[in-house]
Amino acid sequence: MVAMHNTLFYIIIAVILANYLLDRYLEWLNDRNWSATLPPELSDVYDPKEYERSQRYHRDNNRFEWLTSTFQLLVILAMLFFNGFALVDSWARNLVTHPVGISLVFFGIIALASDIISIPFSVYEIFVIEERYGFNKTTPKIFITDKLKGYLLSLLIGVPLVALIVWFYTVTGKSFWLYTWGLIVFFLVFMNMFYSDLIVPLFNKQTPLPEGELRNAILSLAEKAGFPLKDIYVIDSSKRSTKSNAYFTGLGPRKRIVLYDTLVQDLTPEEITATLAHEIGHYRLKHTRLGLILSVIQTGITLFLLSLFIDNPELSSALGSTKPGFHLSLIAFGLLYSPISMVLGLGANFLSRKHEYAADRFAAKLGFSNSLISALKKLSAKNLSNLTPHPVYVFFHYSHPTLLQRIRALYSLTK
Repeated sequence: MVAMHNTLFYIIIAVILANYLLDRYLEWLNDRNWSATLPPELSDVYDPKEYERSQRYHRDNNRFEWLTSTFQLLVILAMLFFNGFALVDSWARNLVTHPVGISLVFFGIIALASDIISIPFSVYEIFVIEERYGFNKTTPKIFITDKLKGYLLSLLIGVPLVALIVWFYTVTGKSFWLYTWGLIVFFLVFMNMFYSDLIVPLFNKQTPLPEGELRNAILSLAEKAGFPLKDIYVIDSSKRSTKSNAYFTGLGPRKRIVLYDTLVQDLTPEEITATLAHEIGHYRLKHTRLGLILSVIQTGITLFLLSLFIDNPELSSALGSTKPGFHLSLIAFGLLYSPISMVLGLGANFLSRKHEYAADRFAAKLGFSNSLISALKKLSAKNLSNLTPHPVYVFFHYSHPTLLQRIRALYSLTK
């Protein structure tokens, strides 16, 4: 028993260290790949001074990532070597006796402690790094209220979900994975449909896009692309950041377009329409549906694998506890599963990059090639994007092709 415990424990340690070293190596590769020369395709939106500023921004973020990831590594290693998870488990068992209650208290303590520990890092990232480069618009009041609203959502949504999952396990044993899978699928679909109605208003104000050139252009595009649409909203993202974005949300008749107010300010109506033509391409080419289906399948496989090991007391004992517990086994399984999750993530990123090229081609076929190129360039310059990431880093971490890859692919379509 002791040998098995030690073996599993050190496998977990090895997995954690391997993940950390791989991430640091990839960051090191990426940091060394900076080019002193501005790519000629971007000379119309970047000048040498702004290009150098974008490099400083990413170097500052990379150094900060090294600091935060190293701190996180030390915390998780301390929790493992000094039986921190077992200690929290004993606190939970002293407070409540029902299995559902024990798991809720355990996860509550872990989640709250993790969030409190992360607050100084979040404050530095937002109020120092983002502020230094002119991105931050978040006030201390907004930061605090966002935190409090996040805690409220955790209580209203997270606690019932966790309670149901643990209850499924206590009632059905290993078959819990089927019921949990059904619950998660329902939750995914529900949130896809109602996220903008229920969650977004807690943090941002959404207003219908007023009548005018931009609204007419978007509705004309939707009709031309065979994409029924009536809801177009602008969100007040500028109260937190100057960065720009746009997204589609909802399923079926509840589809809507949400534009950041910064995007409306930074791009021309033609460039915004081109950006949305790309997003409509994802819907028309069934990328969104495929992504949801693959997510559901992956969730089911993960839960099935979890069900095979969840009753093994060695998972709990690897975290230093003499009493098996669903919550402890879930933590241990999650740590051991991370290499598989990474491999699945590589496949998802590869597919996503292919889909991005396809959505770009869709927009180009509608006549938006040049406008999309212009929009991508402006957004990159506005957000100080990394223009020359290392190919290996892109392979592991990028869900989109790089800016230069997308621009060159679009240029090739116009020849």
